[in-house]
Amino acid sequence: MRIPLILCTLFSLSISLNAMEKKPYHHVYKNGKFLKFRNFQGAPQRDKNIKWSYKKFGEAKKNINVVVPKDFVIPRKTVIQNLNKYSSQDFILWINHASFIINLGNQKIVTDLITAPNAGPLFLGPKRYTPPALELKDFPKIDLWLNSHLHYDHLSMSDIRRFPFKSAKVLVPLNNGSYFKKNNFKDVKELDWFDKVKINKDLTITLVPSQHWNKRSILPFGPGATDKALWGSFLIEYKDIKLFFACDTGYSNIYKMMGDKFGPIDVIFINSGAYNFEVITGKKDFSIFHTNPEEALKVSKDIKAKKVIPMHYGSFLLGLEGQNSDGPINEPRNRLLNSAQEFGFEKKDIHLMNIGQISLIKDLLN
Repeated sequence: MRIPLILCTLFSLSISLNAMEKKPYHHVYKNGKFLKFRNFQGAPQRDKNIKWSYKKFGEAKKNINVVVPKDFVIPRKTVIQNLNKYSSQDFILWINHASFIINLGNQKIVTDLITAPNAGPLFLGPKRYTPPALELKDFPKIDLWLNSHLHYDHLSMSDIRRFPFKSAKVLVPLNNGSYFKKNNFKDVKELDWFDKVKINKDLTITLVPSQHWNKRSILPFGPGATDKALWGSFLIEYKDIKLFFACDTGYSNIYKMMGDKFGPIDVIFINSGAYNFEVITGKKDFSIFHTNPEEALKVSKDIKAKKVIPMHYGSFLLGLEGQNSDGPINEPRNRLLNSAQEFGFEKKDIHLMNIGQISLIKDLLN
């Protein structure tokens, strides 16, 4: 009787080992149990010798003179008027930071929504220095919410709780969904990298890799623990148009691969803020998790993008860029424009948006 039992045990072990071998590289297991997620194979690695100091970072932030250009924030009344004016057209509206409303046919999509006064738990974390384009009560009906990861400047619990359209479909990376489910969202789908969802005959969404990480809690367990939940970017395919929402990300080998796989891309939304942590890392304008303006252009070139929309700046002081006279808004903008040709773009290909601005997609692509 022992021989069949041993054979069954060996057979089960063989199945388990084969299953383990089939796990993608970014899924890390230890002793047969899921441990964490990690970045794409060959991606830059965090320097374990770097120790974060809130004291050093806080002192350095005092040297930044936040000057908001006069036309950078469009009056809310004008934003609401334009929403009504262009409601039947395909458009992009910048709410702030990495939050956009993208109207594609009969689908209104929101990305990484935050209208909260701070990017942190409760009243903690960086305070915003510019208002969002809209309050939640002013939003048009949202059909689809795309959320890239759990960091506080991308996932706001107050916005999730107060969001008026709980019937919206939510697409998130693996292990990110509980924050929506426990707040009465009924249609929440978690995706792994390269999973594709067909929304309707004209619109598909694919979760793709980004060079980043995830954390929301100091606890060592649960989806908010370090890298227990996946992160990613979204490829939005609408009819013959491809939009690439690349947030958050540092530069990595993944973009040439995705340029070959998905390119050309009509419009890339790319983070161009929170890239200077020199007092911590000893390197100016360097982060393996956020692109500086030149790296943002390099990503855009690798993925074969035609137009570039910078984001992830102009709302919260998350990095130390802008210590020069340009400030944290104009510094990334000016560097993107000044370096565009070096990476194969014209200045007109860099589409600088103001908070509250609506850009018609047909105009953007011409």
